[in-house]
Amino acid sequence: MPNKNKPISHNPIDKDKIAENPSTLAYPHHVGSSAFELVDTKRNKSLDLSAMQDQTDMQLQQIKTQMELLAKQAREIQQRKELSELIYRSKMSFKPEINHVYYLYQNNDGIPVLSLVGPQEWGKSKAYPVFLHAVRLLADHTWKIESHE
Repeated sequence: MPNKNKPISHNPIDKDKIAENPSTLAYPHHVGSSAFELVDTKRNKSLDLSAMQDQTDMQLQQIKTQMELLAKQAREIQQRKELSELIYRSKMSFKPEINHVYYLYQNNDGIPVLSLVGPQEWGKSKAYPVFLHAVRLLADHTWKIESHE
């Protein structure tokens, strides 16, 4: 039987189950503390991963679109270069003017010829057997095939 006259010399609460400074704890430690919910870290990581994937996929798609546009532009420049080389090797008896349309033919010997006269302007007598393209001289001195002719 405990002695009522003997003072209690120690804390009756188990020291392993309490904190010495409860006010410094990062979580609620008594009934009157703020509500506390556990964070679903797996769900948060999954949402973060999904958002990251969406954003990087969108950025990669933008870069792919830009690359396709650059590749298309490079092909067009290459085609203009090849056409220009053909025209500058062709026979021509005039000085072409920038932004004017001319007509590229092939003569009986297979030599390209640049002409001021279009295929519909020859009438019944054709000067050249093969019409290749209607072409326009651009400001950079490359040639472009005219699509409306």
